[in-house]
Amino acid sequence: MAAAADRVGRDPSDTRVIAVTKGHPVAVVEAALAAGLRDLAENRVEALVERVPAFRDRDCRWHMVGRLQRRKAPEVRGLVELLHSLDSLKLARRLERTAEDGDPVLAALVQVNTSGEDSKGGLTPDNAVAAVGEMLEMSSIELRGLMTMAPYTDDEAVLRSTFRTLREVNDRLIAELDGYEGEELSMGMSNDFELAIEEGSTMVRLGTVLFGERDG
Repeated sequence: MAAAADRVGRDPSDTRVIAVTKGHPVAVVEAALAAGLRDLAENRVEALVERVPAFRDRDCRWHMVGRLQRRKAPEVRGLVELLHSLDSLKLARRLERTAEDGDPVLAALVQVNTSGEDSKGGLTPDNAVAAVGEMLEMSSIELRGLMTMAPYTDDEAVLRSTFRTLREVNDRLIAELDGYEGEELSMGMSNDFELAIEEGSTMVRLGTVLFGERDG
């Protein structure tokens, strides 16, 4: 990570590791904490419901990185430091509608499909301004920036384009929407995190490269 940052003149401390412990036993979470990792992630609400209380007294922050089903949306509020996968206006409206008085504000990243793959969720770059503009009016959600998922490929040009497009969308949102600061760009995983850092990532979601393949 430091080498990737150095190649483009970035400060290595500007990019955080989000350690994705999904599919791994609790011992892996303990090992991650022992190694000094503090940002941990799961991709299922059920796993967060189980693990967050178990580590409540530990120095760590939990993230939700998987697709959040609308019917489970209310459960994530208060569980996580950051939701990385706010992928639609429908989900945002569900989160807003189900928020009750006294509930904590949910910090979130808006997922944008910058690869154009049908299998990927998220806003399109073209509809991001209108959708994010509406989300900014919601009092129960605090938008911190954007997230994207790149194709699983070794094609550097494709990966760079995917990451660069997210940065460009973020810049456009900052320029066009009052109240949007876009300080976080969650992009890059085990196979492509160096390119993501070179293209401006502030959070890389790493699982396999840290913990090996998941069981099953």
